[in-house]
Amino acid sequence: MKLIIQIPCYNEAETLEIALNDLPKHIDGVDEIEYLIVDDGSTDKTVEVAVNWGVHHVVKFTRNKGLARGFMAGLEASLSYGADIIVNTDADNQYCGSDIELLVKPILEGRADIVIGERPIDNIPHFSWIKKKMQHFGSWVVRKASRTDIPDAPSGFRAFSREAAMHINVVNEYTYTLETIVQAGRNKMSIISVPVRTNPELRKSRLFHSIGGYIKKSALTIIRALLMYRPLAVLTLIGSIPFLVGLGIGIRFIVYIFLGRSAGHVQSLILACTLIIIGFMTFVIGMLADVISANRKIIEDVQYHVRRLAFDKDAEEAKEEKAELPKPAPKETGTPEGDAGNPAEKKTGRHDKRGKK
Repeated sequence: MKLIIQIPCYNEAETLEIALNDLPKHIDGVDEIEYLIVDDGSTDKTVEVAVNWGVHHVVKFTRNKGLARGFMAGLEASLSYGADIIVNTDADNQYCGSDIELLVKPILEGRADIVIGERPIDNIPHFSWIKKKMQHFGSWVVRKASRTDIPDAPSGFRAFSREAAMHINVVNEYTYTLETIVQAGRNKMSIISVPVRTNPELRKSRLFHSIGGYIKKSALTIIRALLMYRPLAVLTLIGSIPFLVGLGIGIRFIVYIFLGRSAGHVQSLILACTLIIIGFMTFVIGMLADVISANRKIIEDVQYHVRRLAFDKDAEEAKEEKAELPKPAPKETGTPEGDAGNPAEKKTGRHDKRGKK
């Protein structure tokens, strides 16, 4: 059983070593633990700190691509290196490294595909009152959208089984935390949470700049995920609003006709027809989106099988190389300007026996 702990990084030279030192070196039930960082276009000495510390793998972007792309790049690289379990944590040492054992235990026992660390949000001193309330509200919305019972949806401290990681596909560029929960819930994956601890704040959050910005981006992420996985239900709900309003205005006009007072109310009839047409067209668009959504499920299934073929082959090659080289130097994966999650690009950029730059 192989565990890879991945850490997305962006200019984390000052805190990365602290976070790495806090990671576990041994976990019962895990035969091998490796460490991977995703350098998201850092301009400081993040990579140098990681290599000097002794991380096993480095995925490097030449420019900043965002947390979501960095997460997916690390996930796919971990799969290619043969990870049976993948844990994602932060470079600012927000989470206690020893709690990683709590995350992987349900997966080792076969009780879960995805495990998310539940922070004690109400007891975190550097969280403002409004931030705590927004965290709770956002988690409630995600629970309703995903049909799960995850109490801390924005938590980035989470573990994935190999099978679950094969199915994950993040399309937004803001964050992976909300979309992956909606996706997992809608795809009937087994997803649970476990209580975890947090460490004192080492730096200010770079993802959460303002309450308004957080609400806007999180809401758009949830709506987009719902439109991808339940387009007919969402668009039917949206379309029902103008349809019912238009229907009410139309009934009002009919009542005026029977009362002989319809003169001067033609504008109401025009408005009613317009709103009913808008509502009906929204419903039709929802039906078309539902058909497209069915095709998306087929594409996701194809993507899953392609990933299995590619990553299982990469994992076998990595095992063969490890047998030949017991103590390999850290491998660096480069994705200059292409898609962060393209396994073909990562493979050609490795500094190992399969291909040199």
